[in-house]
Amino acid sequence: MKNMWVYGVSTLSLVMPVAWGAGQQIILPLSCLKQSHVKNIQVSVDGNAQADSNCLESKDLTIKESSFCKSLKAGKYILPAKEGWWNWGMAPIYDEDGKLHIFNSSIPYEGIWVEDSIINHYMADSVEGPYTLVETAFFSDTTTYHNPQISKVGDTYVLVFLRNPNPQERRSQSIGIATAKSLNGPWTESPYSPVIKPSRIPGSPNATHASNPTFLVDTSGKFRIYYKSMSDRQDKRRTISLAIADQIQGPYVDHPSNPLISYEEMGLDIEDPYAFCYQGTYYMIVEDRMNVRAALEGQPTPTGRIKPGGNRPGLIYTSQDGLTWDRPEIGYNTNSHYFNEELSRTERPHILWKDGKPEYLFLANHGSREAGFYLNIENWK
Repeated sequence: MKNMWVYGVSTLSLVMPVAWGAGQQIILPLSCLKQSHVKNIQVSVDGNAQADSNCLESKDLTIKESSFCKSLKAGKYILPAKEGWWNWGMAPIYDEDGKLHIFNSSIPYEGIWVEDSIINHYMADSVEGPYTLVETAFFSDTTTYHNPQISKVGDTYVLVFLRNPNPQERRSQSIGIATAKSLNGPWTESPYSPVIKPSRIPGSPNATHASNPTFLVDTSGKFRIYYKSMSDRQDKRRTISLAIADQIQGPYVDHPSNPLISYEEMGLDIEDPYAFCYQGTYYMIVEDRMNVRAALEGQPTPTGRIKPGGNRPGLIYTSQDGLTWDRPEIGYNTNSHYFNEELSRTERPHILWKDGKPEYLFLANHGSREAGFYLNIENWK
């Protein structure tokens, strides 16, 4: 059994949590009205659902602002691109000397990310900068490298990223991983690369797509990559899946409960996961690409009126095992909220850690010459 969020009684009427059997769709009784919380749903063998006599309870469906979101304070925009290029996103990490390093995607103005993105490596003395371009860490005439995330495990740096060995074909996007003893390299890609790729199995969670990875070490010492997956069940609807390995470089095996977070049944999705484990709890920050928040609040936006992803606050999920995720809360707000400026797309959350604690949240932004901006994380508990 796993927790899912699905629509209830008529079209676009109710969103509620239920536990459901694998592969079964819950059909809720008409007595379960909008703005009610259904508890103790029993799933019969034929997939029908029955609620007990105490199933109805007045419930506020508002998605609350998380304590994490409340801790965020405006920083500044950083990392402007060199002439003729566009910087996108920031994966930050400190080295042993306290210097700040950022890995990010860079795309030439005359190109497009799916064909021409490279991964650059920058360094600065502090988060405010200025930043110096150290090197182009990953580039190829035949493979696109995009959306990196950087971590450290023991004395080994771990970089995960989207890789596309056939830039002319978006369906060939996959996930790579590389390791190094120094942030300056040399980087060694896994012999299993791509460590996660589209399965091409009809009906599977990642039948057509696997990208935008986020890496962590779980509480048992295994290595996890959460990632954006897409099936052939719903056209271009993103879900969040998981693959696990015993060794950093792999092989990575998809979890049998995939996708772990999905709004396919609602025709909606999220993407850009950033997952981490902190003080015994798993967290995942995502971009609310299709206004899932409004749907969960019982007021879904018609699909044709949903603005592009990044034009609304992000979401944050919590979990005790990193498999079953609670109802989300607001994870971060928009650029207009923090900087009192015109709304533009804010995506790709990453955290900069210091001494095992989250210090800054970095976000990519479409509306600036810079790669994005950072927010101070103050007194989050």
